[in-house]
Amino acid sequence: MIIALDAMSGDVGVDVTVPAARRALERHPSLELILVGQPSVLEAAMAKHGLQAHPRVRVEPASEIVGMDEEPAKALRGKKDSSMRVAINLVHAGTAQACVSAGNTGALMATARFVLKTLPGVDRPAIVSKLPSRNGHTHMLDLGANAECSPEHLYQFAVMGAVLARAVSNLQDPRVGLLNIGSEDIKGTQSIKSAAAMLSQSDLNYIGYVEGTDIFLGNVDVVVCDGFSGNVALKSMEGVSRLIADFLGEEYRRGLLSKLAALASYGVLQRFRKRVDPRAYNGASLLGLNGIVIKSHGSADAMSLENAIHIAVLECHARVTESIRDQVEAHLLPDVAANLDNPS
Repeated sequence: MIIALDAMSGDVGVDVTVPAARRALERHPSLELILVGQPSVLEAAMAKHGLQAHPRVRVEPASEIVGMDEEPAKALRGKKDSSMRVAINLVHAGTAQACVSAGNTGALMATARFVLKTLPGVDRPAIVSKLPSRNGHTHMLDLGANAECSPEHLYQFAVMGAVLARAVSNLQDPRVGLLNIGSEDIKGTQSIKSAAAMLSQSDLNYIGYVEGTDIFLGNVDVVVCDGFSGNVALKSMEGVSRLIADFLGEEYRRGLLSKLAALASYGVLQRFRKRVDPRAYNGASLLGLNGIVIKSHGSADAMSLENAIHIAVLECHARVTESIRDQVEAHLLPDVAANLDNPS
């Protein structure tokens, strides 16, 4: 298994990507990594972290870096030798089975879509990630790639999300829900209602509308929404997580008794922190492309980025791209066509 790592992108660059690469190689004995970037910078970082002579690592030169605030179109047209573009090119050429990048999300999506193209029958790629829930985790998409979506787009997202949950999380019949402002049939936009009608006639395990609270309760495996709603929900979750952590810290520091209580409950707090640690959920898939591309958070540390590489490994093992292609060809196009001809 060979994965191309965009080693220059992100808020920190090689100070995170190289140690993350080392962690990933230790975790996966069959993994080979191609570190893409400026050779002199990479070689210095690899020497620092003991990777300069590693048999499962090599450097692929790339002279440019896409900035975190750079316009996607500018990066796509003007930086054809960026570490991001070269890493994606390696997937397109078949040299690597997946690409992992902590770079600019818009530029990554634009470049990946231009180079790899979408799978037949998929109109738009979607960003999907795992979120913690009561019984493990929930897959949610789209998380920001498509602000506005048609019913057909939401239907395609549901198919792709179900394939991912089945392949990576070993769920035989993942429960798919459509994010809405209520569970009643009368609620929601016309696009959501039309998507619900299409999903109810599909062979997916569609359980109906779900609300924001359901994401965490463990009663749904795949939550489908447009990118605007999904990104707002995701950022809200991150904000609430930080708020809870801040509040707990303030209360446990409020006097001697509170500090003693914190000491007594240290083990519980550590287990709680591990369950909700966002680093353990870092790594979002760009589903619907003709190749595996994983987006890491730009500010990810080595542990977070290593988890994104781990997700790429899982998707390669599960042959997610091929599974989505097969599912789309077998079920998606006929179902969409039938519903367009005979709207409910």
